[in-house]
Amino acid sequence: MKHSEKELLEKEKKYCSYGDTVHYLEPPKFFESCEGSYLYDKQGTPFLDLQMWYSAASFGYKNERLGNALKNQIDKLPQLACQYLHAEKVELAEKIAKSMERLFGEEGRVHFNVGGAQAVEDSLKVVRQTTKKNLMFAFMGGYHGRTLGASAITSSYRYRRRFGHFSDRAHFVPYPYCYRCPYDKKPEDCGLYCVKQFEKLFETEYNGVLDVKTNESEFGAFYVESVQGTGGYVIPPKDYFKELKKVLDRHNILLVDDEIQMGFHRAGKLWGLANFGVTPDIVVFGKALTNGLNPLSGIWAKEKLINPKVWGAGSTHSTFSSNTLGTAVGLEVMKMCEEMDYEKKVFDKGMKFLIRLKSLQKKYPKVIGDVDGLGLALRMEIVKPDGYAPDREFADHMFAEGMQGDLDTPKGKRGLVLDVGGYYKNVFTIAPAFDISEADMDLATDLFEQLIQRCLKKYR
Repeated sequence: MKHSEKELLEKEKKYCSYGDTVHYLEPPKFFESCEGSYLYDKQGTPFLDLQMWYSAASFGYKNERLGNALKNQIDKLPQLACQYLHAEKVELAEKIAKSMERLFGEEGRVHFNVGGAQAVEDSLKVVRQTTKKNLMFAFMGGYHGRTLGASAITSSYRYRRRFGHFSDRAHFVPYPYCYRCPYDKKPEDCGLYCVKQFEKLFETEYNGVLDVKTNESEFGAFYVESVQGTGGYVIPPKDYFKELKKVLDRHNILLVDDEIQMGFHRAGKLWGLANFGVTPDIVVFGKALTNGLNPLSGIWAKEKLINPKVWGAGSTHSTFSSNTLGTAVGLEVMKMCEEMDYEKKVFDKGMKFLIRLKSLQKKYPKVIGDVDGLGLALRMEIVKPDGYAPDREFADHMFAEGMQGDLDTPKGKRGLVLDVGGYYKNVFTIAPAFDISEADMDLATDLFEQLIQRCLKKYR
């Protein structure tokens, strides 16, 4: 018996935990199908998706090539305990490792897990084993997951508050958020003041991070996102990470690059940090590796950190860590990345979309305060009528109205799927499918404008 949405909602109220994020929207939205850049509800209304499952489905819904890779693996080797080898695991690890050699000039190895937060946990183990330190630096606005270990290096206290004392909580450092600089500086003449402030922590032992007599820091690693994800797709100045890395290297602090959202070409290059000319010690990846078809994540680390002499059998383990379905799809994703110039495609499409968004910003300066982007990681910051103060409520209204599915187009009613992030929850983090057409970019711009006009009438 097929149940109505009303009946399913009643069942959900009784049997499902509210602990996930479904009830950020009331009532929660049901979808029945998907394809390309679109989700479809029970009535068949198309919803243009501009967040693609938080960048997990970057290569488009129902991607035929990736779907076939999954189907073929189901017919061939659908299950295998992770204590045994299969070809796809080895070949996928090789392709990821060789991509690191090509972009960063370092040899290393890959260790797989299931979700992004679990891979972050594995990276923490590597850092702790290597440095013998359990304290980390991380960014304000950074997000690395919601397991206990990942929550300790995620800046929002909201994710930790109910779960006891975190004695190993990271030391959070201001991210170079130039539009809302925490130091009230301007990027054109600040001289990377934020890096200099971080560097000052190491000037005296009384700043609490360094024994100046031995040059030993209490901190093992700095966890970074090349472009902040949940923090609002904040893009740093070009030379920021180069200067930060100099400070870390002087004090033997590892650089861990969280590529869970920006990896696999979201920010143009295969790995987001490659845009900034520095080499990480460890890279964490997930999400788009399997285009959302089967969970798979992992870490890459430099050879000296993860070779068998230091990272032997059983150093960490998860039952589904290198599952055959995930590695088969991941391998196909890497083959696609090698065969097609996604770097050029993403940079080109990102620039075209950004031009459209900037034109919208000029038209509505009392609604859109900042527009920026790197590749197809784009941001639109919603502000109050003064043109600067964050307006979370207006962003929430736009998000909710987009989910109604009643926006007008020449081809009928449409919806717009958005994600709201940022420090003040007023930023649309825009992550469209890599194959988004210019026609859909035009449609997205038109739908954004409809949402702005509707919300101006209803809420301001």
